[in-house]
Amino acid sequence: MSFGLILKIACRNIFRHTRRSVTNVATIAIGAAAVLIFGGYITYIQYGVQTGAVQHTGHFQIFRNGYFKYGIAAPGAWGIDGYQAVLDLIQQDPVMSSLSAVVTPIQSLTGIAGNFESDTATTFIGVGFVPSDRDRMKRWNEYGTSSQGLKRSGLTDDDLSRGITGAGLVRILGLGARFHLDDELPPSQRVETGNQPATSGPSVDLAELAGRDKAIGTAATDETEPSIDLLAATAGGAPNVVTLQVARIERQPLKELDDVYVGMNLGLAQELIYGRGEHKATGIVVQLRRTEDMPAARGRLASLFKDHRLDLEVRDFTELNPQYRQIIGLFRSIFSFLSVIIGIVVLFTVTNAMSMSVVERTGEIGTARAMGLRRQGVRRQFLLEGSLLGFAGATLGLVLASLVAYGINHSALTWTPPGQAAPVPLRLYLQGTSALVLLTWTALVAISTLAALVPANRAARMTVVEALRHV
Repeated sequence: MSFGLILKIACRNIFRHTRRSVTNVATIAIGAAAVLIFGGYITYIQYGVQTGAVQHTGHFQIFRNGYFKYGIAAPGAWGIDGYQAVLDLIQQDPVMSSLSAVVTPIQSLTGIAGNFESDTATTFIGVGFVPSDRDRMKRWNEYGTSSQGLKRSGLTDDDLSRGITGAGLVRILGLGARFHLDDELPPSQRVETGNQPATSGPSVDLAELAGRDKAIGTAATDETEPSIDLLAATAGGAPNVVTLQVARIERQPLKELDDVYVGMNLGLAQELIYGRGEHKATGIVVQLRRTEDMPAARGRLASLFKDHRLDLEVRDFTELNPQYRQIIGLFRSIFSFLSVIIGIVVLFTVTNAMSMSVVERTGEIGTARAMGLRRQGVRRQFLLEGSLLGFAGATLGLVLASLVAYGINHSALTWTPPGQAAPVPLRLYLQGTSALVLLTWTALVAISTLAALVPANRAARMTVVEALRHV
């Protein structure tokens, strides 16, 4: 019997009981659509979290060997000596220059931020950066998941006096009214800027130090922008103070970070940490044009450092942002669980349908066997019918998932992903996930075929005489 004839008979048998076949196909289609939609959502989550991480920390950061484990508490003591030479080495290397989009230094620091006018002070965690490079990093949007990439910091490379802070920090320092943050509180909880309760901290000392030890090169204070004083210990252990004009606030994704964050020009951060000594950098950020180039770039950096005998280490964004792997691992676990459940549902649905078909067609099986059809032919017939059910359901599910994805992608829905403070467009990424689509489609067809195996074997093992009794 030719394959075309077998296929024709299988199609007729499937639609002999249209209602049952439609139910089975619909079940497979809904399962396929659910897997593909959730898979597209997970892909979007992965790209979105990755984009946020790369915009903030780059693909790689280069530190002195051991800083990542031991130097975070004392960034000034772990600065990279002659970091400008390392920058030039990376930027002038033919391989790295073709792979990298931004190569820029950063300086981490901690200390006390104070506003002596309202007699308040609090600890801060700061980072110094090159504003133009930071703005370029924010524009990285390889996967099209970010709507915040074009927002600029408002800082310039040659103005060391201005910086940005978290909203929580300026509120703690009694500057919330200047940024209209007190409007977020109920009237009974609002306080005047000048009447903020004092926190324990050396506010008077900050004012005195700030008056006599301004950072060299700091521009005159602009009265239209509030300012805070930053106190930190230099790399040599001496106290140092600079005044920072708060040009704008930048809400951070975590309240704990929002209450302590200060961003400033790299020169000001270096002046605060190193004073008149040699200026160093805590790290060097490398942002690539494409994430897929990470293995090649990391290998090249390791080779450059080895050849030039530089005691430096490279950390990628997954190490700098441990929550990335946790988030992706969580969603993949949920996806695996959902896929297994749907696979089990499809398995039992097709098995039940094919078992009922075997019972109803027992007489036909006996007649076919009496006419010379072999056991293998009977088994092949039912397996083909199971495959057709899986084929129809998986294909319909793919179409359904595509329609749902199109509707969501064009509905202007937004959400706030982990690691970001502002909402971004909600997307389902089915395009570009051909491996997911192919795997889902193939798996459902295979499950449907395997589900028909038990009923097919039962039908093939029937003796001709027993089967003809049902005629």
